[in-house]
Amino acid sequence: MEEYDLIIIGGGPAGLSAGIYSGRQNLKTLIIDKDLIGGQAREIPLIENFPGCLDESGLEIIERTEKQAKQYVEIHDMEGVNSVGKDDNNNFIVKTSKEEYLSKALILTTGSKHKQLNVKGENEHLGRGVSYCATCDGMFFKGKDIAIVGGGNTAVTNALYLNDLGCNVTLIHRRDALRCEKILEDKLKEEDINIIWNTTVEEILGDPLVSHIKLLNKDGTESEIDVNGIFISIGDIALNELALSLNVDVDSEGNIITDKEQKTNIDRVYAAGDVTGGVRQWIVASGEGAVAALSAYKDLLNADLI
Repeated sequence: MEEYDLIIIGGGPAGLSAGIYSGRQNLKTLIIDKDLIGGQAREIPLIENFPGCLDESGLEIIERTEKQAKQYVEIHDMEGVNSVGKDDNNNFIVKTSKEEYLSKALILTTGSKHKQLNVKGENEHLGRGVSYCATCDGMFFKGKDIAIVGGGNTAVTNALYLNDLGCNVTLIHRRDALRCEKILEDKLKEEDINIIWNTTVEEILGDPLVSHIKLLNKDGTESEIDVNGIFISIGDIALNELALSLNVDVDSEGNIITDKEQKTNIDRVYAAGDVTGGVRQWIVASGEGAVAALSAYKDLLNADLI
């Protein structure tokens, strides 16, 4: 069984940042991710609020960051973690789809998954007009009518991106004001993208492809609009299953609870990034990953484990 000082589970911005910082402290470190390195960060069409980056996609930045991290740590992608436990010496046993590893400390950067609307027709039309990733599927809808559901940064960024692709975009938001950054809201107005306010999607219809959706306004008015696709951007849910298996504390929304050093309630288990909730932004995840790695290094050093 290969042994490490630190295993980082999750290869998004938080995990890669943690890897860079732990590797530079000379910790023998492994990053494991069940998918391609980057996670949801790969889906971001344009990043304008990360220092030093101008008009770059998430994929471009994550690939550059992965290359940087590989100078310091070992990275295994497409290798899902099935379970995490402890041995008699209080070290962590990480069992994956391919191997078993032993580690003195863990950083959980498992991220989050897209929230669903949980309405009739959503699952049935997944891949047939329902999407959660504008950069993945946007080109299929060039020149077509699409709806985007949401009112935060992700929803508005996707609306602008799909509009630039040549889609006829309608943004549907359940409130009467957007939650995105002001600069994104201003761009939305400049592009004259249609917004339906105070409205929720009640059903997604079409056979076999999406053809229209049923809407419900806050005042009780029902309506339908014809669309070829619907992109759902309403937030994320923390991927906390491994944390729960270790009895790590989570809050009422399932986010891992950490202190200012990214420590959890379990000794030598740390967490960073979207799985901890809060401000789910690339820069925050990267910062938390760095803090988690430095905390792990300090704790291992003080315990004479390195």
